[in-house]
Amino acid sequence: MYACSKNEDEIMPEEKAITFSVPSNFPAPVYNFEQNKLSNAGFALGKKLFYGARLSADKSVSCGSCHQQFAAFANLDHKVSHGVNNCQGKRNAPPLFNLVWQKAFFWDGGVKNIETSPLNAITDACEMGTNIETIITTLKNTTPYPEMFKKAYGSTEINSQFILKSITQFLGVLVSGNSKYDKVMRKEGGISFTSDELAGYTLFKQKCTSCHAEPFFTDFSYRNNGLDLVTIDEGRSHITGVQTDFGKFRVPSLRNIEYTSPYMHDGRFYSLDEVLEHYNSGVKAAENLDAELKSGIQLNSLEKSQIKAFLKTLTDNEFIKNTLYSES
Repeated sequence: MYACSKNEDEIMPEEKAITFSVPSNFPAPVYNFEQNKLSNAGFALGKKLFYGARLSADKSVSCGSCHQQFAAFANLDHKVSHGVNNCQGKRNAPPLFNLVWQKAFFWDGGVKNIETSPLNAITDACEMGTNIETIITTLKNTTPYPEMFKKAYGSTEINSQFILKSITQFLGVLVSGNSKYDKVMRKEGGISFTSDELAGYTLFKQKCTSCHAEPFFTDFSYRNNGLDLVTIDEGRSHITGVQTDFGKFRVPSLRNIEYTSPYMHDGRFYSLDEVLEHYNSGVKAAENLDAELKSGIQLNSLEKSQIKAFLKTLTDNEFIKNTLYSES
């Protein structure tokens, strides 16, 4: 099954209803759409806002600039996000999918609600560099936004609630749950792992799932994974004020990892080989180093190859190529 689809019973493609469904190997989501009812008009508005560069201070950057669909809505080949006036941020832009299962957002978990999460990018001086009031004024005076808001919410009124709820409709249906791994788990179509993939899966369950738990391949926790922190990024402690959270970052999902390089909060590793070698030989000691990494994760060349083979089964090409999510 595919998690976001259009009703095939309708005749005209533009009239097919946007729907949200939970993949059968996923638990119930944290966020639901009861107070933000999905609609074609709301989704279309949210998508247009997501890809709208004119909303940034210099009209050069949109959400889609740093979250590119072909990279599973990450920022391919950019260590950190690039914003208005060519300003470079301090963190790698994370991929966007399965967000309705998250209780907190960003590398440090500083935002607790998916609906307010876009405000960080909107107001950050090195991202979109603006504010919601300015955006509202721009939208009120820019075709076709007033009409799109009317279709979505029954009024030409444009306010922050409607803006954020519509963007959430778009973000909320970015569900990635149709990789080869998912099809194997759901026993679909006789699909099975190759011998290398199966060996990699076995190794992965032995060595990696304490942090990268199935089915999301993250446990959504914050951990110090032994980086040398050359960027002097406080990480989780910037939010909590707790010193033992210094250098802890959210465990990222490994879904679509094949296409979401570079890796880590600061984008320091450009390949999966570098990531695996970090855990094999590069883990740096720290007082709050995660207990699972005190001795690193020992991997020989064959094991690295097998784990990489398994990780590539987490690629969801249908998600990455789904035109429903593409800029019109």
